[in-house]
Amino acid sequence: MNDKKNKETQQDEPQVKEAPPEAEEENSPQEDPVEEKLRQAEEQVLALNDKLLRTLAEYDNFRKRSVKEKEAIYPEAAAEAISKFLPVLDSMERAAGFACSDEEYKKGVDMIIHSFYEALAAAGAEEISAEVGAPFDPALHNAVMHIEDENLGTGVISQVFQKGYRLGDRIIRHSMVQVAN
Repeated sequence: MNDKKNKETQQDEPQVKEAPPEAEEENSPQEDPVEEKLRQAEEQVLALNDKLLRTLAEYDNFRKRSVKEKEAIYPEAAAEAISKFLPVLDSMERAAGFACSDEEYKKGVDMIIHSFYEALAAAGAEEISAEVGAPFDPALHNAVMHIEDENLGTGVISQVFQKGYRLGDRIIRHSMVQVAN
């Protein structure tokens, strides 16, 4: 009988069953769907903000590069254009060097040469100094001949064949010279 009572007592006591796994998940702290959406939105804002900052930096670099290229184009184009006119000036100077019986013609050629020099100065071009007796500078002069002359020092210009020109720091054409010793 005691066995029956024990069995009945055991049956009368409520038996505790383990909760199914779904019940545990509900009881554990889990993010609210609104909080999850908020977190995702914050991540998206951070990603878009990073993308915007990168795009702005890229645009700023492009703008600086464009300004730099534009500033470099003008002196290069001006030097190129001036270099195309220098042979004409050389021809006019050679023509002025010849004897002419017509003074008005010679005066006209000299006026054209003077106008050429004014146009070069207005464009910012200037003649490179290359005088007989001046020291030879390979950055400014192009030595096409070499002579031995005891009257001149070493590395000195003995004759100028063609004038050189520069535009600021840019050499348009080197002076063509003869160097002594």
